[in-house]
Amino acid sequence: MEQLLETIKLYISLSPQEIQSLYEAVQQKSFGKNELIFTEGKVADEIYFVTKGCARLFYEVNGNDKTAFFYTEGQFICAGESYTYNIPAIENYQAVEPTELLIFTKSAIEILLQKVPKLEVIARIATENELITCQKVIASFVTKSAEERYLDLLNTQGQLFQRVPQHYIASFLGISPETLSRIKTRVLQKE
Repeated sequence: MEQLLETIKLYISLSPQEIQSLYEAVQQKSFGKNELIFTEGKVADEIYFVTKGCARLFYEVNGNDKTAFFYTEGQFICAGESYTYNIPAIENYQAVEPTELLIFTKSAIEILLQKVPKLEVIARIATENELITCQKVIASFVTKSAEERYLDLLNTQGQLFQRVPQHYIASFLGISPETLSRIKTRVLQKE
């Protein structure tokens, strides 16, 4: 909870009563390594905040899962289209290591926003950050080679290489595990 409060404090300040309302609105849940957090076909009615661990967003494509994104401490997770439009989700979320989440249900958020309207700012910022991140991922696939995407990931989120199985990283980069291995070797030889 402290991590969430620190994130919120970057944008707005909360009174003790508002913090109490936030405590009342949230649930905490732990997920084991490889445990599914949310699965496609369900209608999303929760928003998650990662307090510990790492989760991945993936899609099932012709019997194979394709990793689209990783979430670590201090990030919000939400199947946005499903949550907003009340339709079945096409994405899945899985803990890739023991992960702890704060969970906000849609009904708890509605009550919380009535009590603390200024928290709407956090929802907007979380949505904007997700949109910007998605645009960066799309742009990297359009404008960069696999090796450039690898180097970007290494420079911006290098800790993932210690926390996440390599086949998930390869999937995220849009390459095979063998290609990832060759890229790593090439990069090391250049150093």
